[in-house]
Amino acid sequence: MSGGLIALLDDVAALARVTAASVDDIGAAAGRASMKAAGVVVDDTAVTPQYVQDVSPVRELPIIWRITKGSFRNKLIFILPVILLLSQFAPWLLTPILMLGGSYLCFEGAEKIWAKVSGHGAKTKTPVVEKGKSAEDTMVGGAVRTDLILSAEIMVISLNEVADEPLLLRAAILVVVAIGITVLVYGVVALIIRMDDFGLHLAARSSPAAQKIGHGLVKGMPGLLTVISVVGTAAMLWVGGHIILVGLDELGWKAPYEAVHHLEVLVHEAVPGGLGAALAWLTNTFFSAVLGLAWGAVLVLVWELLPFGKGEHEAEHAAHGAHEAQGEHHGKHSEAASPAAPSAAGAPGEDGGVPGGPSDPTPPADGGSTAAR
Repeated sequence: MSGGLIALLDDVAALARVTAASVDDIGAAAGRASMKAAGVVVDDTAVTPQYVQDVSPVRELPIIWRITKGSFRNKLIFILPVILLLSQFAPWLLTPILMLGGSYLCFEGAEKIWAKVSGHGAKTKTPVVEKGKSAEDTMVGGAVRTDLILSAEIMVISLNEVADEPLLLRAAILVVVAIGITVLVYGVVALIIRMDDFGLHLAARSSPAAQKIGHGLVKGMPGLLTVISVVGTAAMLWVGGHIILVGLDELGWKAPYEAVHHLEVLVHEAVPGGLGAALAWLTNTFFSAVLGLAWGAVLVLVWELLPFGKGEHEAEHAAHGAHEAQGEHHGKHSEAASPAAPSAAGAPGEDGGVPGGPSDPTPPADGGSTAAR
């Protein structure tokens, strides 16, 4: 009897060890897969704050939560089953799908650079300022649709890293990736959009040190968002270009990938140690970004020549000009951070907005909590 009990305990212990090892394997594989999708994650984080630019501060976090729930649905309900089925029964389709997504990233990155260089203004995904729940629903719907594209790219890139794993393990790894990346992206977004509110809170304190930090947080928000936008654009070109580079190699045109890989190896061998590995990675990243920019420029040119593409851009540029003419690029918190406007940090009104003063009961034109978001 005791021998049987000991044998059972041994079996339970062995099962526990196997389970623990499987969990460790899933975590490690999810980490590797997530790192490959880092560029798209940065872009996702850079894009989302635009969608709460023209809403009352009290609605910012609820809107981010609605977008987060939509992102979970995109990844777990729509994207995950489809790509798992494809990886199991038609894995040859994954490379073309991945290259299609990479082309989209190259297009987006090159389009942002073209908009900046041409002076037509950046493409904006922020809806026109409207009132009521229908406007919020429109805003959330647009954000969730954009997230669907970026989430699909994240999940396919992650799947590509674990394509050799068994189906169930593959599914478990991608679930971990989906949940972890969604929490990371929208957690960071929530912190970004509330950072200036925290700065205003500190600026209202009696401590000079707290006031200094608070003013610094508020004044630093436009610069932070600019840095995020630049990094997001660079990440799109790098990730998109690398996807195209690897995809061409897998489809049979090996010359571009072999040339970049040869340069990468030369740099690694020329500089020993960790610095050599870092420079080799930068070499691959640089040429991937160059390829991404070149391919994206071709796609932008084709898009600009199409009648509907040109019309869409003209409408966007007109809307962007009207947006600036109304002064909506001035955030209320940049003004509130100055000593001359301390009243802007007052308590919110009954409708969730921030009073503009005794003679101005309506919120500022931009209604947002972040300057120049």
